[in-house]
Amino acid sequence: MQITVDNAFEVLEQHILRDGMNFILDFDKSHGNYLHDAKTGTEFLDFFSFFASLPIGFNHPKMKDAAYQEKLLKVAQIKPSNSDIYTLEMAEFIETFGRLAGDDEFKHFFFISGGALAVENALKAAFDWKVRKNLAQGKGEKGTQIMHFREAFHGRSGYTMSLTNTDPNKIMYFPKFDWPRISNPKCIYPMNEANTARVIASEEQALAEIHAAIAQNPDDIAAMIIEPIQSEGGDNHFRPEFLKALRQICDEHEIILIFDEVQTGFGLTGKMWAYEHYPEAHPDIVVFGKKFQICGIMANERLNEVDSVFKVSSRINSTFGGNLVDMVRCARYLEVVAEEHLIENAAEVGDYILGQLQGLQNEFASMTNARGRGLLLAFDCPSKAYRNQLIDVLFEHQMLALSSGEQSVRFRPGLAMNKSDADKGLEILASCIKQMEKQAVTV
Repeated sequence: MQITVDNAFEVLEQHILRDGMNFILDFDKSHGNYLHDAKTGTEFLDFFSFFASLPIGFNHPKMKDAAYQEKLLKVAQIKPSNSDIYTLEMAEFIETFGRLAGDDEFKHFFFISGGALAVENALKAAFDWKVRKNLAQGKGEKGTQIMHFREAFHGRSGYTMSLTNTDPNKIMYFPKFDWPRISNPKCIYPMNEANTARVIASEEQALAEIHAAIAQNPDDIAAMIIEPIQSEGGDNHFRPEFLKALRQICDEHEIILIFDEVQTGFGLTGKMWAYEHYPEAHPDIVVFGKKFQICGIMANERLNEVDSVFKVSSRINSTFGGNLVDMVRCARYLEVVAEEHLIENAAEVGDYILGQLQGLQNEFASMTNARGRGLLLAFDCPSKAYRNQLIDVLFEHQMLALSSGEQSVRFRPGLAMNKSDADKGLEILASCIKQMEKQAVTV
């Protein structure tokens, strides 16, 4: 059977739930910030970037470099078990990752395929650390709980289902642990005096919940995990003062602080890592994925207070240790992003888009709470129904965007987004909202 654009959907539907976007990606004709639909020839402006996992758009000239293409093809021929078989290509990747994305603060790396599995191994590293600490202090084999926050998304595999609490469909009916879940004191924009006071009150409530959970579970909380900016849960930002307080609590109570940067990492916020925006709140473990193509964790020297998972063989591992093809691609992306200063571009263009969104919310009553850091951008709609319809109307006007939380729209452009394409996206957004106002869509 020959597969064509005319029967591809039919073939897919025979075996999978086809509930994604209604087009077929053309790898060759997609370019820059535009996806090309092989079925209709339509081009879509990309404020989606594969759930923030596509770093620099489509068919960047430097990704077509002959030497890189040859290297990529070579490592795609077989899939070595990186856990035990070493290659020059893997060593080259780790050197590039450490030099361009690493931080002297985090000496330990671990690579795996999948953001949820990266989180799982961060948790395992924390469990191991805490239990060994307790055993050394004569407190027994304790250290089995993970403190986390409301509206968090950390994946949908084993341990992570006890942490994720966004869309109930993603976790309901699956067994979960009853671990301490803390209120998330998210910022309310604009952060004027009244809103700041409300956020501070929410922070005080959250900190009280944290202290109560620690008191109720003495020596049993291994880690506290948080997204520095909660993404799927609603693009929720936190004040630096709150994150600093979390760091202090973790230090005082021998708790590992984990930042889940699967979505915020690799330049999206205008810095390589979101934690760089919070110099007084650096975590002990950073989880990464998405734009990096490969997933994993970085850990600091605090883990070495015991014989950690980074010292004892087989405590954490996987057959493929990530994927060598992804490693080669990641290294090339890192090089291109550095050469073209695209993280600085993300900061500049992101600030520009945010300013325009703030202007639009003054024009349209249906837009509120515009917020962002770098190219991680969002605004609120009056309701979930309105938000969902707006995303559909944007699609009808050849622009891709994402939902976020209960009633937010999130934008996730690639790091190479430029002001010209940004302006086009903003024009489409304004036009779509005007269209919905004419149709009296207010639900």
